Amino acid sequence: MALTPAQSARYARHIVLKDMGGAGQQRLSAAHVAIVGAGGLGVPVIAYLAGAGIGRLTIIDPDSVSLSNLSRQVIYSDADLDTPKAQAAARFAARLNPEIAPSARVESVTSDNAGTLLAGADLVVEGTDNFAAKRAVAKVCADLEIPLVTGALGPFDGSITVLAPFLKREDGSHWPDFAALYPVDPTPEDSPPCELVGVLNVLPGIVGSMMANEAIKYLAGFGEPLLGKLLIYSARTGESRIMSYR
Repeated sequence: MALTPAQSARYARHIVLKDMGGAGQQRLSAAHVAIVGAGGLGVPVIAYLAGAGIGRLTIIDPDSVSLSNLSRQVIYSDADLDTPKAQAAARFAARLNPEIAPSARVESVTSDNAGTLLAGADLVVEGTDNFAAKRAVAKVCADLEIPLVTGALGPFDGSITVLAPFLKREDGSHWPDFAALYPVDPTPEDSPPCELVGVLNVLPGIVGSMMANEAIKYLAGFGEPLLGKLLIYSARTGESRIMSYR
C-alpha cells in the first residue's frame, strides 16, 4: 500500500534513510505489533513504535498508573493516575500519531489467553516483570510463528533478545527458543521486583528504546536482529555486551 502525502511528510526521515526507504516504511505502516506490558519497558516501546508509524498497536497490561510510575514511565502524567495503563498508553499513541490504530486490552497475559490476545500480530514485544507471563508469551509466539522481542531489567542493568525458534540458521538448525535462555524460572531471591530493590529511572527508557529498535529492524527488514544473542546493558558503566546462546 502506497504512503499518503501526509505519511510521506511524517516519515520523511525514514524514507530518505538508507536501508529503510519508502519500502521499509510501508512495511512498518502495514504491521501489527502486540506489546505485552505498558510499564517501564513498554512505555518507550509504545512511544517509538507509534512514532515510527506501526499501523496497529495492541497494548496489553492489567495494571493502572500509580504515582511511583511517573518518574520513569514518562508517557503518563498525574492526570492518568488510577487509569488502566493500556488505555492511557493507547490514548498517548493516538495523540502522538493519528496515522496509526492503537487498541487497549486491560488484562493479564496467561497461558490460557495468550493465544487469543496475540493471534494476528506480526511481531510481539514483551517487557513484563512476570516470569510466568514471559514464558506463556514465548510459547504462544513460537507456536504461532510470531517473532518476539523480549527484555528484562535489574536495578542498573537490562537485557534484550529476539526469539524466532521457527526460523532456521544457514546450517539448517533452528534459532534457540526461550527455554535455551531460561531453562528454569528464577526464584524471587534471584529476581526481586523493583518495588523491593529499585530501578534507575532512565534505565527502562534506554533498554526499551533498544527493544523498539529490534522490532523496527525486524519488521522493516534491515540490519541484524538479536537472534541467538543476549544484549546486556549496564547503566553503571554505559557499556553493552552481547553473549551468544544456543
